[in-house]
Amino acid sequence: MSISGWFVALVALGVVPIIVTGQPVVLALWLVLVVLLAALDILLAGSPRSVRLSRDLPGRVRLGETVETTLSLANQGRRRVHGIVRDGWPPSAVASPSRARIDLPAGERRSIVTHLTPFRRGERRAAHVTIRSFGPLRLAARQATIALPGSVTVLPPFNSRKHLPSRLARLRELDGATSVMVRGQGTEFDSLRDYVRGDDVRSIDWRATARKSSGTRSNLVVRTWRPERDRRVVIVVDSGRTSAARIDNEPRIDTAFESALLLAALASSAGDRVDLLVFDRRVRARVQGASGAELLSRMVSSMAPVDPELIEMDWSAVPGLVRSVTSQHSLVVLATTIDAPGASRGLLSVLPQLTRKHTVVVSSVTDPTVTDATRDRSARDTVYRAAAAERSLLDQARVAAAVRQLGAEVVTGAPQDLPPALADRYIALKAAGRL
Repeated sequence: MSISGWFVALVALGVVPIIVTGQPVVLALWLVLVVLLAALDILLAGSPRSVRLSRDLPGRVRLGETVETTLSLANQGRRRVHGIVRDGWPPSAVASPSRARIDLPAGERRSIVTHLTPFRRGERRAAHVTIRSFGPLRLAARQATIALPGSVTVLPPFNSRKHLPSRLARLRELDGATSVMVRGQGTEFDSLRDYVRGDDVRSIDWRATARKSSGTRSNLVVRTWRPERDRRVVIVVDSGRTSAARIDNEPRIDTAFESALLLAALASSAGDRVDLLVFDRRVRARVQGASGAELLSRMVSSMAPVDPELIEMDWSAVPGLVRSVTSQHSLVVLATTIDAPGASRGLLSVLPQLTRKHTVVVSSVTDPTVTDATRDRSARDTVYRAAAAERSLLDQARVAAAVRQLGAEVVTGAPQDLPPALADRYIALKAAGRL
């Protein structure tokens, strides 16, 4: 049961008879009358439990996009249901409208369309629907909460896909599929062709030139190369406590997912095999043996329900985890944080095991507000803040230097800059023949 504003106004109206008559008993009689009217109103109201509910939900939606959900109501009672319906979506789903008015005669059906614009990944669940049915006097209402489970899977947005065409064009330049002024150099033999001015003389194949020579004329023959294909790229995303920090209103783990998706799309287009592991002390998500569109689909599906765990990352298990994926030389990308020397001690301890056999890249998102804080020294408080920011940047530089000394590479950047920076490093490694 619930009361409306009309009921409150009617109770307040009881002040008028008291002022006119001066008898307090009149107020008691007035309250009894109002309560009786409200009870009669409730008896005449349609039963909310006689309404049968069903949902029509989309399976998946990308973070930040808007999707429609339909709630169907069928009145199986004998009285009209006139009131308000609230679908119980959580605040992170951003349901609009959150409440809808209905006028549902007996034996009829109505549909309510709700727009969801979620701002968090994962499963957004609605557990119930609340129906408030008012009587003809609109003084009081019968209310019931009916269980009706439903969920929508919110996928990572993959906003960094806008960088994919330019990186694919650079890969095609390396592969020789596009005419450019500078020829790409790989380490995998492709074919032989005649020498033209501008070719690297180190690529001349003298044996092929000798075989092709006829009479007194000799045409030089050069080898052509292409970037290596069918290499392994293993992406390990740290889902421990440090990945829960928010930078530019985005969790670190979401930035890591964006970087992993862009790198996977790029590497898959280049003919390399990509494997994904999301790990803290246990494997939270694993994608292996997929390529092309299937790879990205499986990656976003496995990433969607993963949230950071407030526990320390178990770096000692990472080398064995990589060995369980592949035993051959691979590019291993560790998406983690290198903000503090203490928190990075575990990472530094396992890097020699990884760099001994693999090419390792450590990817870490940086906070642009820390850099901005170093520039403002206009007041005493901002000077102290700038000093703390400088110390934080020095700590990051110390950890990055230690990572490089152990044979790994470091890629850092703000949330919007890190995915393309990691893709550029992959292209550079491929061009240098280090994969």
